[in-house]
Amino acid sequence: MTGKRMVERNFERGLFASRWLMAPMYLGLVVSLAMLVVVFAREVLYYAPQTFTMSSEDAILAVLTLVDLTLAGNLLLIVLFSGYESFVSKMDIDDGAERPEWMGTVNFSGLKLKLIASIVAISGIHLLKRFMEIGEPGIESAFSEPHLRWLVIIHLTFVVSGVLLAAMDWIAAKSKH
Repeated sequence: MTGKRMVERNFERGLFASRWLMAPMYLGLVVSLAMLVVVFAREVLYYAPQTFTMSSEDAILAVLTLVDLTLAGNLLLIVLFSGYESFVSKMDIDDGAERPEWMGTVNFSGLKLKLIASIVAISGIHLLKRFMEIGEPGIESAFSEPHLRWLVIIHLTFVVSGVLLAAMDWIAAKSKH
């Protein structure tokens, strides 16, 4: 093997090994997931004692808050598992382990679509919560018409972005055939 080829090979090995620099970031996402669990538990502990006295609208808002946090947690797991397996290393987990069906099958394109779908769902829940708060005492000043209009525009931007990403992936898949 020539000296030039050996340098190139070692350089490429170094580049390939650099993917492990992402591992601490995935560990940070695990910490973020733990933070979401703490916030979720805090919300449950806040709303649970009020169950017998809260209105149906307040109950729906509480549930939407918990669903919102759960979707954010799901989003973190999708990014954590798919990103790690796509960019760092395959997870060596026992075949008998309860491995999610999508693990190992979600490519970068699928990850993008799952990501944008989760963002659209989270945005939609946030928007629904804001609409449900209209007319509640003390909340009118916080959510003016321009504020709500911007929330709708941002949500629609996420929806259109998702549709365009899906269309681009569909076109790319068709062009491969």
